[in-house]
Amino acid sequence: MNIGEVAQRSGLPAKTIRYYEDIGLIAPMRDPNGYRAFREGDLHKLAFLGRARSLGFTIEECRRLMALYEDQSRASADVKDLAKAHLAEIDRKLVELQSMRDTLSDLVRKCAGDHRPDCPILRDLATGKQ
Repeated sequence: MNIGEVAQRSGLPAKTIRYYEDIGLIAPMRDPNGYRAFREGDLHKLAFLGRARSLGFTIEECRRLMALYEDQSRASADVKDLAKAHLAEIDRKLVELQSMRDTLSDLVRKCAGDHRPDCPILRDLATGKQ
């Protein structure tokens, strides 16, 4: 398969596929003319990476997941530990996002939103005080 076909089948942009090759996540074969020649295994890896990235795994986490996936002697505990660490990071971000939402919601509620120049939102952004 050429890069256009594998991009269509994997749902990933060609630019992303080239990037994954540049950083060593995939290694497609090369035709004699130098063009990339993707195999079914490459397509499978790209789908795997696309799914992992859609779940928010970082490139380095994807690299570790891919290594575990390819290691037939892996312990599922290693995979679970990586996923649990990622889940904890998501939970931390959710707490942070909820705090941001609460603060912004409070600021929006306090702003009259009328013709006057006084604005608690801008005051808070400038000073950190409402």
